[in-house]
Amino acid sequence: MPGSRERRAELSDFLRGRRERLSPQQVGLAPGNGRRRTQGLRREEVAVLADVSPAWYTFLEQGRDVRASPQVLEALARALRLDPAERAHLFLLARSEAPPQAGAQSETVLPALAALLGLLEPNPAFVTGRRWDVLDANRPARELFTDWLARPADQRNMLTWVFTEPRAREVLVDWEQEARALLGRFRAAAGRYVEDPAFTDLIDTLQAASAEFRTWWARHDVIDRGSGSKAMAHPRIGRVTLNHTALNAAENAEQRLVVYYAEPGSPDAARLRELLEPAHRAVG
Repeated sequence: MPGSRERRAELSDFLRGRRERLSPQQVGLAPGNGRRRTQGLRREEVAVLADVSPAWYTFLEQGRDVRASPQVLEALARALRLDPAERAHLFLLARSEAPPQAGAQSETVLPALAALLGLLEPNPAFVTGRRWDVLDANRPARELFTDWLARPADQRNMLTWVFTEPRAREVLVDWEQEARALLGRFRAAAGRYVEDPAFTDLIDTLQAASAEFRTWWARHDVIDRGSGSKAMAHPRIGRVTLNHTALNAAENAEQRLVVYYAEPGSPDAARLRELLEPAHRAVG
């Protein structure tokens, strides 16, 4: 196992603590006869559940310098009944990296992020998931971009909207600059999922649907910047220049809150408030 002595000691304590909180009955093992001297599961019981050798697991829990593959760590996570946060912690301690992600799966926006969307109005804000599908959006964002929530869940991808829908070229005044920047940020994020079919399917679809995407994707440009400003246009409020920033949720780093906002007290800030007014009202 790579890492410092301190990291191995932390892993040792973590494994021991997770092992000792489980009883044989909780994991489907017979309790056996007589009084158990070991609190929780024995090391050899964990080894049986994870399908590894008792000696190897003992070395790992003792903080010895042994290596653990992702597959073995997944087996240990299942054996020790780890929740997602504990599983991620195990991988970080054992391999200094986040655990691999599962394939395509439904995502539900975190309740705290969903609540923030309403509080941020009249600033447009939305939440994206791991593939940059829009999971939820407040009313100003749905008015400025498109009504994400009226679409099926599999048709809410931000890159698909930017590269394949004509409205995106109307909303984004400097469409080419913004599209290339978005693609560079996506490439930086997608590097963690190069073997994920959900990502490869999305990229294949976009390459087939957009010549610009196909050309720029081949250039391998990477941008690791989530904040900036952009000029945007809307048929009701006209042209506005908005700052934007993206924040990852602490509970789930794959969910990002993206917020657009104008300088306080500026004409653009007043125009954003008009997004909450009835559509039939004239812009004055």
